[in-house]
Amino acid sequence: MGDFYQNSLVTTLHNFRNRKTEDIEAELIKYSKRRPMGLIIPSLYSELSRPALTNIVNVLKEVPYLNEIVIGLDAATEDEFKKAKEFFSVLPQHHRVIWNDGPRMKQLEYKLTEKNIHPGNPGKGKNVWFSFGYMISSGRSEAIALHDADIITYSRDMLARLFYPVAKPSFNYKYCKGYYFRADEEKINGRMVRLLVTPLIRTLKKFLGPLDYLDYLDGFRYILSGEFSMRADVLKTIRIPSDWGLEVGILAEVHRNNAISRICQVEIADRYDHKHQSESFDNPEKGLSKMSFDISRSIFAKLASDGSVFSEGAFRSIKATYHRIALDMVEQFNNDAVMNGLKFDRHKEERLVDQLARNVYQAGISYLNNPNQTPVMPSWKRVLSAIPEIRIEFNEIVEKDNKS
Repeated sequence: MGDFYQNSLVTTLHNFRNRKTEDIEAELIKYSKRRPMGLIIPSLYSELSRPALTNIVNVLKEVPYLNEIVIGLDAATEDEFKKAKEFFSVLPQHHRVIWNDGPRMKQLEYKLTEKNIHPGNPGKGKNVWFSFGYMISSGRSEAIALHDADIITYSRDMLARLFYPVAKPSFNYKYCKGYYFRADEEKINGRMVRLLVTPLIRTLKKFLGPLDYLDYLDGFRYILSGEFSMRADVLKTIRIPSDWGLEVGILAEVHRNNAISRICQVEIADRYDHKHQSESFDNPEKGLSKMSFDISRSIFAKLASDGSVFSEGAFRSIKATYHRIALDMVEQFNNDAVMNGLKFDRHKEERLVDQLARNVYQAGISYLNNPNQTPVMPSWKRVLSAIPEIRIEFNEIVEKDNKS
């Protein structure tokens, strides 16, 4: 059911279910002449064997307004890169696969490190960072969207609604975040948003009082969604984390560089599902455990850069308060699930909250001990200043890889 509630200073664009996708796409075709649109899909090679990405490609083949598609490909050998090029060759739009593990890209990365520019460790953040750089280098797109390669419930409507706010000339938005109901047929998902981010933000509000940044974060309905769109000029100015803090890190940068009136969120799906991470109860370096640590540390680092002061004692209190608020929210989600006939494993959810509370504390202590180790990659504005010729060089690398 649609609603019209504006719950924060961040404009929410709802889906009232009274407009056909074809109507939105017809507008986007007109807007694409003035504001060409490009899509970034960061992907592991392993995603090519899964049904989700096959469906995404089949949907994209029919999208009429896209000018460019860029696939950032990780963990691929030379033979696998060739197979990836063949896999994506069915796309009628101009498309390029960035072979992040290829020798030409490795040489480019070496050139960057010589200038003291470090792209970070392999992972989604580094993949996205290089994809941003190629989009800037290609200069083909003015409105750019990004989404993951593992969306099971992908549709044309999802992409059209994601592009619309930044593509429509009479709208003033520079950045748009997608949101949706995270669930499958049986249960509510979205554990990191429900059980970590929302209760942690509300905990920090109790400790630090009303801060613009915390109010801003709390206004997003699905803060960790991997789907967003932006104007091309935004790509150059943002620094992004190379770890699981990617989504909150990008939001922080967008907030730092743009007026709140230029930022919005849009409902892009009734229901959304993708590949799930394990709880990783016994391994803090994997799954939701590693994700919660990175996200918490990213939030603490941003608050500290804005002048908030933390101590070990403060983080002990934050842990205890977070734990209580998160358990109260488990009760809320349990009741919501029961009323709607969905399964809800209360024991598993509370066990996860126990682990997340420990990770929140450890992330805080990690920040106190190593405040300069937040893995943030530099903006492409800095890269272009340090190596002006990199735009041409990056273009040539991708063209040679795709045509060889």
